[in-house]
Amino acid sequence: METSNQNYPRQKRMKKGALGAIVILAGILLLAFNFEILSGDFRHVIFSWQMLLITIGVVSLSTSESRTPGLILVFIGGFFIIPEIFDFHISFVKLFWPLLLIGLGILILFRKGFISDRWRSRKIMSDTINTVNIVDEGYINESNIFSGSKHKVVHQVFKGGKISNIFGGTEIDLTQSTLGEGRNELIIECVFGGVTVIVPSDWKVVLNISSIMGGFSDKRTYIKENLDTSRILVIKGSAIFGGGEIKSY
Repeated sequence: METSNQNYPRQKRMKKGALGAIVILAGILLLAFNFEILSGDFRHVIFSWQMLLITIGVVSLSTSESRTPGLILVFIGGFFIIPEIFDFHISFVKLFWPLLLIGLGILILFRKGFISDRWRSRKIMSDTINTVNIVDEGYINESNIFSGSKHKVVHQVFKGGKISNIFGGTEIDLTQSTLGEGRNELIIECVFGGVTVIVPSDWKVVLNISSIMGGFSDKRTYIKENLDTSRILVIKGSAIFGGGEIKSY
C-alpha cells in the first residue's frame, strides 16, 4: 500500500534539513563552551530538556501544516526555561497548569476554522459510543483536551475533517460510511495523545504524518487488492509524543 504522497518527500527533506542545522548549531555551541569562547553560565540552559522541547517545537512549526503541537512545545519549554535565566521569587510550577489551560483555550478559540460552518458536526449519544451524523458537506471536527472520545460515523459520505488531541484520545469508526470521490483529507494533531481510525479494508489510505517522539501507522490486518484509486483518504498532520493507527475489522 502507498504510504506517502507527492508532498511527503519535500516535507521529509525540510525536517531533515532543520534537524541537521540544529545539530550542527549544537556542536558549534558545545565547542564554544569547551574552549571558553562563550561563558559557561548559560551552558546548562542551552543543553537542557527545556531547550530540547523548544527545538522540537520549532522544527514542528517549520515542517508541518499543523502549528498547534509546535506552539505548545515551545510554550512549555520556554515557560520552564525562564526561571533558569532570570531569578524569580515565585513558583513557576504553580503557574504552569493554569497558564497552560488558558493558553490551550486561546488556541482553540482562535485556531483556523473555529467559526467555520464547514467543520461543524452533530453528535448523538448512544450508550458509550457517539454516533456522528456528519453535516456541512461531509466534514467532521473533533477536539479533546485532557479527555477522550469514541465515535461511529454512519450512513454518510465521509470527506475528511480535523481531529485535535492534546493529552487526550479519539477513536473514529468509519466502517459504516462511504468515502467521498477524489482526495479526502483528515488532518490530525496529537500532542501527548492518540487517534485510532477504523476504516473498511477496501479504502485506499495515504499517510503523511510528521512524527516527533511518536508515530502513526497502518495496522490493518487485511487490505483488499485492487483498491479504488478514485477515492483516497489522506491522513496528514503531526504527532508529538503521541501517535495513532489505522485499523479494520
